[in-house]
Amino acid sequence: MTHSLRRWLVLAEIVHLPAVPRLLVLTQLAFNIGFYLVLPFLAGHLADDLGLAAATVGLVLGLRTFSQQGLFLLGGTLADRFGIRPVVLAGCAVRVAGFLVLAFAHSLPGVLAGAVLTGVAAALFSPAVESALAREGTRLEKSGRLPRTELFAMFAVAGEVGAVTGPLLGVLLLTVGFPATSVAAAVVFAAILAMHWRWLPAGPGAHAGEPVLDGLREVFGNRRFLAFAAAGSANLFAYNQLYLALPLELARVGEDGALGWLFAVASIMVIGAQMPIARFARDSLGPRHALTIGFLVIAGAFALVAVLVPLTSTVLPAVTLVVLLTAGQMLVSPVVGDVTARLAGERRLGAHYGVASAAGGIAVLAGGTGTGALIDLAPASSPLPWAALAAVPLLSAAALWLITPATAVREHAPSARKVTP
Repeated sequence: MTHSLRRWLVLAEIVHLPAVPRLLVLTQLAFNIGFYLVLPFLAGHLADDLGLAAATVGLVLGLRTFSQQGLFLLGGTLADRFGIRPVVLAGCAVRVAGFLVLAFAHSLPGVLAGAVLTGVAAALFSPAVESALAREGTRLEKSGRLPRTELFAMFAVAGEVGAVTGPLLGVLLLTVGFPATSVAAAVVFAAILAMHWRWLPAGPGAHAGEPVLDGLREVFGNRRFLAFAAAGSANLFAYNQLYLALPLELARVGEDGALGWLFAVASIMVIGAQMPIARFARDSLGPRHALTIGFLVIAGAFALVAVLVPLTSTVLPAVTLVVLLTAGQMLVSPVVGDVTARLAGERRLGAHYGVASAAGGIAVLAGGTGTGALIDLAPASSPLPWAALAAVPLLSAAALWLITPATAVREHAPSARKVTP
């Protein structure tokens, strides 16, 4: 197989990665298979099998998300202090427990416990894995083997493959029952735990022995990074509209059944085009232009829907939203992962990725509430909610143009010179 052909075949590229980066990328694939085995079907199980009211189902799902996003900083800080391996292993163990609880819970307290455990698990392992990926990407980039942005792009593609595969397997397992599906997901995470126990190198945390409060002061004293995290949080906010605004738009035109194939379109785009788009962003645009253009494309997706909604009762606005939003995020996501580490000065990566993820969670929580209220108040074919949605990534594009380094030169965190021996 020629080198040029391998550049277009992501699986071949992953196979040729060194052992630890390959493990981390495949981890994202397995994480999403296990996660999407269960979560798309959880609401139906709670409502149909357990007979819980819609408000209670919303409470369970909301607590799961809150327990995840709200604790990302804790997980990242623990990874910085105690090392990647123990935090990832602990997160996998907690998620195994969470899925087993969900499998056999028949009352609200048990369901709440299982949902919260699955969220806490992600808060532990996600920042740890991202920080490890950033460090491995730095090694690959310095050795001339692979730019770090491309490693983040592979990570995104692997996650998308998992997000497509998980629900397909979940549908098959649901013929046996939801408990069997949850047990299968627990088995997947037990396998992930075993793989990381065997192959993820052990080692002290990058900031073992340093006071935790000093680390928090370093992260929250990094004003440029905090501004970047706040502006970049619009990415997750925009993505969340695939679960909030998109289904409502499809319901408006009587095409609820189109949701599945629109998600399939988004997945095919990511799997097929993420790597070449990431290379184009790195080689032809640079981080500042890639982020600015990416957020402008996302803003354009919402703006075009605002124009189209009053004019048509077809799926055209929904298709426009999915295609442009996915295209914009393929430009943005790998660059965000890389620039986060650069603005962190390559220090306390777990805590920095934790803060960035928490910022996205806050944006989704606040923005989702506001968007829902605006959609409720506006007429069905009003462009107003979509125009408001367009304003958020548009403001982020302007902010990121000012915040993001024009080149790939690494930044230095405010207290990066205070390195404890």
